[in-house]
Amino acid sequence: MTVFTSFFRALMAQLHPRMLLMTLLPFIVSLGVWGVALWLGLQPLIDQLQAWFSDYGLFRWTGDMLDSLGLASLRTLLVPLIAMWLLLPLMVLSALMLVNVMAMPVIATYLSDRFYPQLERREGGSIKASLWLSFSSFVIYLFAWLIVLPLNLVPLFAVLVQPLLWGWLTARVMSYEALSSFADENELSIIRKQQFPLLMIGVVTGSLGAAPGLLWLGGVVSVIFFPIFAAAAIWMYLLIFVFSGLWFQFYCLESLAGLRNTPIVDLDPTRVIDIN
Repeated sequence: MTVFTSFFRALMAQLHPRMLLMTLLPFIVSLGVWGVALWLGLQPLIDQLQAWFSDYGLFRWTGDMLDSLGLASLRTLLVPLIAMWLLLPLMVLSALMLVNVMAMPVIATYLSDRFYPQLERREGGSIKASLWLSFSSFVIYLFAWLIVLPLNLVPLFAVLVQPLLWGWLTARVMSYEALSSFADENELSIIRKQQFPLLMIGVVTGSLGAAPGLLWLGGVVSVIFFPIFAAAAIWMYLLIFVFSGLWFQFYCLESLAGLRNTPIVDLDPTRVIDIN
C-alpha cells in the first residue's frame, strides 16, 4: 500500500460517523483544560509580555519593523498575537497526547481486526518508551519552534517551515504509536527508518494544521468570538490528528505486513469502510 492509497483509505475511514465521534471525548477534555487555562492564565501572560516589551523598549523596534513590512495595523495586536502564538505549541501537544491516549488504541484495534487479522502482535513498544518519545520529541519541536518564531514575519516562511516541523513531530510520534503493539523492536527500527514516506504523511497533515492555527490566532482580532474560535481550533486539531493516526496506522501496518509477508484482507481502496 502506497502513501497515496493509505491516504484514501484513511479519508474514507475518517468520514465515517464513528470516527468523527471519536474526537468527542478528547474534545470535551481538551475544552475543559484549555478553558480553565485561558481563563486563569491568558491575561497574566499578556500583561507579562506587555511589561517585557515596555522594559526593553521593544515596542519601538517591532513597530518600526511592522511599518517597514506594511503591517502597521498589527501594532495594537502584536502582544496578544505573540501570547497566542506561544500557547499554540501547547495546544498542539495536548491534542496530540489526547489522540494518542484515547483514539490511537481504538484505531489500531479496529484496523488490525478488520484488515490485518493474521498480523501477530509482538509488543515491541512500551508505554514508558511512548511517553518518553512524545515528551522528548515535543521538547525538540518547541525549541525549534521558538528559534524560528521571529522569522514567521518573513513572507511564506511559516507556510513552508511550520508544516515541516509539525510533520517531523507527528511522523516521529505516530509511527511509533502505530507499530508499538504489533512490531518487535527490530521491525520498529526498520519501518521507522522509512523517513521520507513517514515525513511526507506528517507534512501533509501538518499543512492541514494551518487552518486551526489561523482560527486560534484569529481569536485575537475578535474578543467576542474568541471562545468560538478557540473551541473550533481545538476540535479541528483533534480531527486532523485522528486522520493522521488513521493514515499512519494504515501505512505502518501495511509496511509491517509486507515485511513479514503476511496475507492482507480486503485491500480494495475504492471500497467504503464499514466501521460498525
